[in-house]
Amino acid sequence: QDSPLKAVQMLWVNLIMDTLASLALATEPPTEALLLRRPYGRDHPLVSGTMLRNILGHALYQLLVIFTLLFAGQWR
Repeated sequence: QDSPLKAVQMLWVNLIMDTLASLALATEPPTEALLLRRPYGRDHPLVSGTMLRNILGHALYQLLVIFTLLFAGQWR
């Protein structure tokens, strides 16, 4: 089967995705507290409670918008 994206298109997708990720990391302001903070241990969770709440809240918001556009968007 033929690939849906050619090699050059995959390179562009990779470039765009890496650029957005690096911008997200580069926009966090550096502080001394970050350098003095002790590393997290192996037993600490990767996703904190606040992160999980934000992820689930944003996912529910996106689902609400998508379903609203999908089902109610045609009755205009």
